[in-house]
Amino acid sequence: MSVRSKLEEAVICLKAGRVTLPYPAQPRPVPENFRGRPIFDAAKCIGCAGCANNCTARAVLVSDVCQEIRILKYVGSRCTYCGRCAEVCPEKAITMSHEFEIATGSALDLDQRLEIFMSTCQRCGRCFVEPSPLEQLKMKGYRFDDLQNDRWIFRSRAFLENDTVVDDIAIELD
Repeated sequence: MSVRSKLEEAVICLKAGRVTLPYPAQPRPVPENFRGRPIFDAAKCIGCAGCANNCTARAVLVSDVCQEIRILKYVGSRCTYCGRCAEVCPEKAITMSHEFEIATGSALDLDQRLEIFMSTCQRCGRCFVEPSPLEQLKMKGYRFDDLQNDRWIFRSRAFLENDTVVDDIAIELD
């Protein structure tokens, strides 16, 4: 390589000018359809667990303390920010923020926990009526997610005509 070629390359680089962005000093606005982390509004949430049933990353865990109290726990370190939880929420209690600077020293800083009082029907004990036969096929009853270890536990129940409720084969999904 000659000195001349090095000088030519230096001239080309100097003509290009400044190509870096002044990010920390002047951040650019995020696009309108940007999906940051989900924000849960406990005042709007009815506790239907649609967000937990449709979360592909299993970032939303649900546990029923009793028939009237449901706990929803959002595990932020597991979330992929797909926005599916906000799409399926019937009450629009979940919104996708425009936050993208979420670096933290502890993954627990990203978690959110909601305790929801479930108002149930005095006659049947259910929280809501399914709108269609397809909705009736989804998981019913109490949820048994492991909130201490941030794990989703699948537990279904089969109803037999002459027998009591029988647990299906235990399947552990991570």
